[in-house]
Amino acid sequence: MSERKVRVRFAPSPTGPLHIGGVRTALYNYLFARKQGGDFLLRIEDTDQTRFVPGAEEYIMESLKWCGINWDEGPGKDGPHAPYRQSERKELYRKYAEQLIESGNAYYAFDTPEELEAMRKKMEAQKVNAQYDATTRKEMRNSTSLSAEETQRLLASGEPYVVRFKMPENQEIVMEDLIRGTVKVNSSLLDDKVLFKSDGMPTYHLANVVDDYLMEISHVIRGEEWLPSLPLHVMLYRSLGWEKQMPAFAHLPLLLKPDGNGKLSKRDGDRLGFPVFPLMWNDPNSGEVSSGYRETGYFADAFVNMLALLGWNPGTEQEIFSMEELIDTFSLERVGKSGSKFDPAKAIWFNHQYLLKKNNREVAQLFDILLKDKACHQPIEKVEKVVSLVKDRVNFVHEIWDQAHFFFIPPSSYDEKTVEKKWKEDTPDILKNLVEALQKLDDFSVASLDKALHDFMESTGVGAGKLMIALRLSLVGAGMGPDLKEIMAYLGKDEVIARIENAVNKLGK
Repeated sequence: MSERKVRVRFAPSPTGPLHIGGVRTALYNYLFARKQGGDFLLRIEDTDQTRFVPGAEEYIMESLKWCGINWDEGPGKDGPHAPYRQSERKELYRKYAEQLIESGNAYYAFDTPEELEAMRKKMEAQKVNAQYDATTRKEMRNSTSLSAEETQRLLASGEPYVVRFKMPENQEIVMEDLIRGTVKVNSSLLDDKVLFKSDGMPTYHLANVVDDYLMEISHVIRGEEWLPSLPLHVMLYRSLGWEKQMPAFAHLPLLLKPDGNGKLSKRDGDRLGFPVFPLMWNDPNSGEVSSGYRETGYFADAFVNMLALLGWNPGTEQEIFSMEELIDTFSLERVGKSGSKFDPAKAIWFNHQYLLKKNNREVAQLFDILLKDKACHQPIEKVEKVVSLVKDRVNFVHEIWDQAHFFFIPPSSYDEKTVEKKWKEDTPDILKNLVEALQKLDDFSVASLDKALHDFMESTGVGAGKLMIALRLSLVGAGMGPDLKEIMAYLGKDEVIARIENAVNKLGK
């Protein structure tokens, strides 16, 4: 018998923006599929129409594309198991709900919201766990407690109903998880989950299992929050006669707050000033805008690299991985059981590493977009030179402006503290003499300027501390920036002299 082909899926619900925990789940599925030479599917689980948020599905797909997580089958890439939106598959699910009823593994329940609330209150008063299960179903209005005739009468009259799974009593359910090992649960602890509603829509549990079966999914790799659903899903596979086709399960550890105290949430990002979504999200209901990694200035490959290491350990000291290297190295065996603390500073570190890795022309082209917005466009070769001088000082492309604005616009003000400490009574005269020396230079290269400044200090007896800080203040407006000769060579003789004269006129004696 040939080995089963690896087929995995990422199955988000379009109920809002995709959290980075969801992106990590998609990434691990993608890496696993690519490593095994298998297929990666995207399925939109939109059975809960009450929670549907306009624009969320498009956001999910754009996020995955930005990360380079490309699906083989899914919306826009129809395959043999189309359609890939559950709302377009709803006719499929009813027959499986009916199959479960016929085999005695599910039943019709006609309880009204008021009856369910009364049961809950009664059980709470008795200090027992309030759930619809093997004990309480006998006291409720359903096809296990009603006669067959009464059940048929209610169905024929159009009485609202749900289909519930009939969880067996006191049965040990033994399951295997590729990350957590053997998991055992007694069925008496579990309730009779709703599988199908009278409006013709399945719940997540039924649709999820049916679709995974029909789409021939070999491995279900999902977040830890779905671990409590595993016993029901395993029981559904068994009850539908699909146990031999049941996928292997792997439940990923949670992404934790930076302090390790609970699951990472949007509120943590708002409070501590970092994004928790891959792209910026504009909530169509509240109008609230949430920041995204892309718009904050992160490179997609840096973001993916950072996420991959939140829960998975390559077993070496290596931290920087291309997507190809992640595919080659990734394995579920090296995914941890315990949650991973999100470190915003480490995310920034990754972006810095990727910025350093990129060639100066590529970074210059990205920075040039910002320069055009500021009406400071320059030939790309000149922008590339600036990038080479300041790239190691920044974490994001947009920060280059803070470190290099003086290459493009002359200072309009001068740092008060530097002026107070370093601009002395004789500074204007020193700078005027320097201007005379610079005017005589035909070659304004770094090497020529180095010699000219050295000769000027030698002949005048002016110390480097006195000259260089005053000169930097004149050219930059502050005591910052890369090597002064590099700045001067970039600006050219006329601009350097103009800036020195402007500083002398503005700051005086």
